[in-house]
This record gives sequence, C-alpha cells and structure tokens, in this order.
Amino acid sequence: MQAIFIERRYADKVIEYTLRNNPKAGSADRAFIAESTYEVVRYYRLYVELLGHQPQGIDDFWQLLAVHLLVRKDIWPAWRELDGLDRAVIQARVDAADMPRAVRESVPDWIDQIGSQELGELWPPTLHALNQPARVILRTNTLRTNRNDLLHRLAEEGIEAEPYGPSEAVVLTRRKNVFQTGAFKAGWFEVQDYSSQQVARLLGPEPGMRVVDACAGGGGKTLHMSALMGGKGSLIALDTLAWKLEALRLRARRAGATNIDARVIDSSKVIKRLHGSADRLLLDVPCSGLGVLKRNPDTKWKLEVEELERLKSTQQHLLQTYCLMLRPGGRMVYATCSVLPAENNIQVASFLDSPVGAGFRVLSERTILPQEEGFDGFYMALLEKE
Repeated sequence: MQAIFIERRYADKVIEYTLRNNPKAGSADRAFIAESTYEVVRYYRLYVELLGHQPQGIDDFWQLLAVHLLVRKDIWPAWRELDGLDRAVIQARVDAADMPRAVRESVPDWIDQIGSQELGELWPPTLHALNQPARVILRTNTLRTNRNDLLHRLAEEGIEAEPYGPSEAVVLTRRKNVFQTGAFKAGWFEVQDYSSQQVARLLGPEPGMRVVDACAGGGGKTLHMSALMGGKGSLIALDTLAWKLEALRLRARRAGATNIDARVIDSSKVIKRLHGSADRLLLDVPCSGLGVLKRNPDTKWKLEVEELERLKSTQQHLLQTYCLMLRPGGRMVYATCSVLPAENNIQVASFLDSPVGAGFRVLSERTILPQEEGFDGFYMALLEKE
C-alpha cells in the first residue's frame, strides 16, 4: 500500500512483485494479500475518512487495512500497529456514514462531478458498479482449440469455469491463477474481459483482409482479430512503444497467430505508407480508463483532469489522421474503455462534422455500462468510409 499510494506505483505491478518475492506463501495467503490490497485501493478515500487522517507510513497503512477488515468482515485484528486506535470510534464513524457520494464510493470530487454532468441519472449506478471486483473472463483462442475442449481441459486442471454468451467467452466461477495452467501455456486462451471481446467482433475482420490495429498495445484485441481471420490475411499491429509490441510478439507465438506484423510508429511515415490500404481499421484509442476501474481501481487516484483533456485531444487527432489508412468501402471501429460521452460518441460526432470525417458514416454504435451485465464499461462505434 505504501508503494501504491506514497511511491505512486501501479497496483497490479506492486502486487505481482510482492507475490513473486514471497514464493512460500500459500494460496489462501496470496489471495488475501491481493484481494485486500485491491479493496483498500478501491475504497481508499472512504477508509481514510473513517480512519480520520491521511496515511503517512507503514503503521498508518496497517491501520487502514484494519478499517477495511472492520467494514467488510467485522474483524478487528490484535495487531500492535493498532495500539491507540479505538475500534469504537471507527465503528461509530461507519454507523454514522452519511457521506457525500464521492467519499462513499471513493472517487476524487472532480471525477464524480464530470461523471454526474455527462451521465446524469446513470452515473450513480455506474459508479457503484465500477467498485465491484471484476470477474475473470477468458477468451477461447480458436486458432488452437474450441470452447468446449477448453472448458474440459480447465476442469482437468482444477479451474472451475462456465461458458458465457454465444461465442468464445469463458467465465471463472471461482477465482484462481490461470497463468500456470497447461492450457494457458499451450495458447488455448487469453484473459480478456467480455466487453473487450465485443470490439473485434464489431469490426468483423475476415480471412484474407488487410487489417490494421493502430493502437495495439499488448495486443489482446490484435490476437482476437487474428483468430477471427483464421490466421489468414495481413494483420498489422502498430504502437508507439516498442516494448509493448515485443510483448505482443511473445503472445502471438504462444497463440499461433502467425499473420501479425508488429510495427513501431517511430515517425509519421509509418502511417503514410499505409494510406488507402486497409480493409479494416481498429482505433482502440488511449483513454481515461474510467470504464475499467473494476480491474484497475488505482487509475482514479492517478488520473488528473488535465490528463483527461490531453487524452480527448489525442483521441480526435488519431481519428483525423489514422482514418486515412482505410480504403474506400473500408470500415473502422473507434473504441475506448471509458464511460464518458466526451471520450466516446461526442468524439465520433466531432469527427463526422470535420472535413475528413465527412466521408464516413456510422453503421452502428454501442455503449456498455458496467451495471448492465457486470463487465467493464466500453464504447465502440463502427464507421464506414464511403
């Protein structure tokens, strides 16, 4: 917790490092460490309010953890770090917790204000849903296997799971580390939220097409598109960060996705060389990440309003410049993992009103809110170039 809140490091990396450096910890201990840390990150503002002061060091974070255990499990541990901390006082604060929504749901005031302005009556249930822990969702890699065989193999390896939806999704019914399974090492699945799995399907890449993933990152959606293409055709994965593309190459080898060509965007020439050539284009643009707080709760403590404004400018710039890679009749999906209209349909509307966007039309658009099915918040719009 000190590394996350004082040193400003990413929660998932801190937890991964902690568990890796404590190999003797049992599965129950490891689960307690990960789940408790994420819950404190998720409800940090509320717990600080109940504690009565801002944590400054290790002992304060022990106290914050005790507040969490009291609130969620009605447990008050006998720790020396709690000497001088009165359980009755904390409990009285809990019982009298008539707090502003931003404190109760643990977000900065500015996020609560923007969410309320943009989503209106949808914001309270959206915010509450974003505080619920994310389920573990797998996407069957159809380049290697099918969903039924994957479920059978997972069961053999002690992983409890069930199918979800009509396609490749599998949801774990009991949380467990899936990355040590033989099925994962054999490339039979990727961990990918159900909402995220809808993006590549909306784009509809087909075998033999030339497809560009212009903001590929670690390549979760790139790998999905390769599977939808049956590994046939040209799939160009672009990103400005070479280390992300190297991670994608490793994942592609495990998945058997042989049609992926990963290219670093190190100058504007990389984009210009692809002008007018793509049948399909995915723009999964950088965004606030306010739709995926379920799995990345520390985002809300790191994001600043100035960063949100910069992101919106970047999103429109990418729409205006990267769309030129499409051929006439080609289709693109603009997608974000945000719930804010300012990053979503308003960006698409601004693009369509521009000289470049005038040559496009919207075929379909979809907003997924986390309270609907319990998955991540996402936005995706399918546009066609005339």
